[in-house]
Amino acid sequence: MARTDERFREAFNALLDICTTMELGGQLAPELALSERLDVSRTVIRSSLERLKAEGIIAWEGGRNKTLLRRPLPMDRLAVQADQLSARELEHQFLDWVLRFDVAPGTALNVAELARQFRVTPHMLQEFLASLSRFGLVQRRNKGGWVLLGFTREFAVELSEFRLMLELNAVGHLVTLPDNHPIWAQLDDLEARHHKLAQEIDHRFHDFSLLDEAFHATIGSVVQNRFAAEFQKLIALIFHYHFQWDKTNERNRNFAAIGEHLQIIAALKARDRAATLQAAELHLRTSKLTLLESLRDHAIS
Repeated sequence: MARTDERFREAFNALLDICTTMELGGQLAPELALSERLDVSRTVIRSSLERLKAEGIIAWEGGRNKTLLRRPLPMDRLAVQADQLSARELEHQFLDWVLRFDVAPGTALNVAELARQFRVTPHMLQEFLASLSRFGLVQRRNKGGWVLLGFTREFAVELSEFRLMLELNAVGHLVTLPDNHPIWAQLDDLEARHHKLAQEIDHRFHDFSLLDEAFHATIGSVVQNRFAAEFQKLIALIFHYHFQWDKTNERNRNFAAIGEHLQIIAALKARDRAATLQAAELHLRTSKLTLLESLRDHAIS
């Protein structure tokens, strides 16, 4: 599939997504605004609008008014490349990119370039960045595009305290689960992975971020809470991926965290609620202090 045709198909499907959020009779945004939002040329936008008109989805005579006539149907969508990442995979790719390349606050995010790198449509990346913008981690620039932001000390303290409440509740619930619950096999696997990484820490310390995320996600999975789930991207970005953290002591910090995780797992497997809560709180308090120390070192208010 030619790149231009691929861009057209991606833009057309993105416009379909926009149309599904509109009321019948509503007006699509101007071509320039759509071009900036989807990060494609106005030529691609015009071609996509022509297709929407031909399919009877909008009324458009080439002027400013682009009126929604009917809701898009699944059959209206155009096929695109099959090897694109899922939304979850995109999140992992983006967070790993932040970690591996130590992306600094204030970095401009080139949507077209990152979309190619992550093998997603520009619209999909735009939607992902918009989800992060709700937490103040990225911001849309006035003239289009996005910029990666930092966060304040107060922001970090509030998130740390909220995380503490969520995870203490989760481990307190987990320790009461019956022996036949699948969580115990998952903890056995996590325990083995922690020991292996500890043995290879000198050349694999970066890999702790993924293991850290898996550990905390597994702990949190025993409590289904729609409100807590909304904060998982944020918690992963800041804590599991060491966003803005000082990388100079990363190896030792990660090695110490592995030990704290293993203490929590041991207390859970012993069904010792008091020891579990104590180990979990120690780990989360340490994580908070490390983050705040990093913010202080980077002179972030």
